[in-house]
Amino acid sequence: MTIHYGVLKCKVIGRRQGTRENPHYQLHAEAGGTHYRIAINVKSQLSPSELLYYTDEHFEHEVTSDLPGLPYGFNRLDSKPGGMALDYIRGNLFDRRRMVPLPFEVPGHDNDLNGKLDMYMKQAMDCSDAVLYAYGDVWGPEMKQADSVFGFFPGNGLHDIHMNQGNPGLRMKDNGVYQDGGLLLHFPSNNRWIAIFLAFQSQSWHTDDVTGNPIDLRHHRADPALEKGLLHTEHAIFIVGALVKPSVPTAFESVTLLNVTDRTLELAGWSLANKFKKKYPLAGSIEPGQFLTVPITLPGYSDFLRQRGDIITLLDARGLKVHGVSYTRSQVRSGWTLRF
Repeated sequence: MTIHYGVLKCKVIGRRQGTRENPHYQLHAEAGGTHYRIAINVKSQLSPSELLYYTDEHFEHEVTSDLPGLPYGFNRLDSKPGGMALDYIRGNLFDRRRMVPLPFEVPGHDNDLNGKLDMYMKQAMDCSDAVLYAYGDVWGPEMKQADSVFGFFPGNGLHDIHMNQGNPGLRMKDNGVYQDGGLLLHFPSNNRWIAIFLAFQSQSWHTDDVTGNPIDLRHHRADPALEKGLLHTEHAIFIVGALVKPSVPTAFESVTLLNVTDRTLELAGWSLANKFKKKYPLAGSIEPGQFLTVPITLPGYSDFLRQRGDIITLLDARGLKVHGVSYTRSQVRSGWTLRF
């Protein structure tokens, strides 16, 4: 089911920590004279109750390039590749292995999810030029009642500020692709971005490209690489470099891969994908512990790696993500290879 998805460009003017009675960290935001409440889950109703949390205090990703040009207020986004929508799996926003489970309430300072969120939102309130971009599902305006937490009228708000795919059971109705929530804080004075991403431990990280529903790998077609004895292909090969802007007009863009396993892996059926889900087919094999540089030479792929910033995703023969990276316009240099 597609949620009422988009991004709210706003200023943070108030905050309230989650409680056992209402396990949501609440933000009071203002945009162009309209008030909003942003409700952020800090505890899961399903076991385990701790949310997965990731933050990057120096976030660099091409998705931020168009955000400053948005008007203040809620901006609807199409749930599709190529735009400003977030997708934790397909967007190469961060390495999910770096997410950590955090309880929402633990005695002490800055050691629970309430405390982590409060630290960053206090920065947003203390810095006059800070702008929050909150991704999620919008509600309101509620013309018959004031907001239940901050009391402003009419009630408006945003929720589902977390991963919105891979949900099991009854929550599958909320699944979709390119509709994940999150918080991006921008400090224009030094052009610094802080990213905060949240997910439930019950969610799957292999989801259908159309529905966002979990994929049961036990019933998924096999990848030839698995015949080599691998239990899964994720992180068996890493994207370690890319030449995005060749200095010689006759040269080709290229992507460099590294096989970190102890066996030769066949790449038949594998592909590289960019932000627009355009896929470049791979062939041949890559030896254990070795690098392989793939030149982008096939007709029709001259613009495969965009110089304004892009993502690069390695997919196995089943279409499942093996590894992914991103780069921004400022990182691209003529003749230089990006290192990931």
